[in-house]
Amino acid sequence: MQVREILRIKGSTLYTVTPATTMADAVISMADHDIGSVVVMDAGKLAGMLTFREIIKVLARRQQENRVGPTPTMSQIFASEVMNRNPAVATPDMEVDELRTVMIESHQRYMPVMEGDVLLGVISFHDVARAVLEEQAFENRMLKGYIKNWPA
Repeated sequence: MQVREILRIKGSTLYTVTPATTMADAVISMADHDIGSVVVMDAGKLAGMLTFREIIKVLARRQQENRVGPTPTMSQIFASEVMNRNPAVATPDMEVDELRTVMIESHQRYMPVMEGDVLLGVISFHDVARAVLEEQAFENRMLKGYIKNWPA
């Protein structure tokens, strides 16, 4: 199975922010859409990924800094300050086994899918697991049908 098939099943809805988007606005957008990441785009190009991991790191840092003095609010922190600037990316023709390996090795639960400079979508680890499960269920049905109709 290739990444393009996972995108086809999942759909290609994209949620993006700009580097100047505040953390407060990014968090609200992620909560409103029930998503764990947004793509940071700058002038139509991929600038980075902002996921709940980066947000948790900011919150932890704010909590630690709060003990020694005033800290910036979420409305004073911008996506460009905390985003993953160099996310690993997938291509549409990447096989799912390679995708899983890259996701695990890079510790990325969300991976942008790029074809050249064009962002096609974002694949989550959940999307990969669901696609693999559906593929295995299909193969199992086909094998059971084949065995059931085996000539005696």
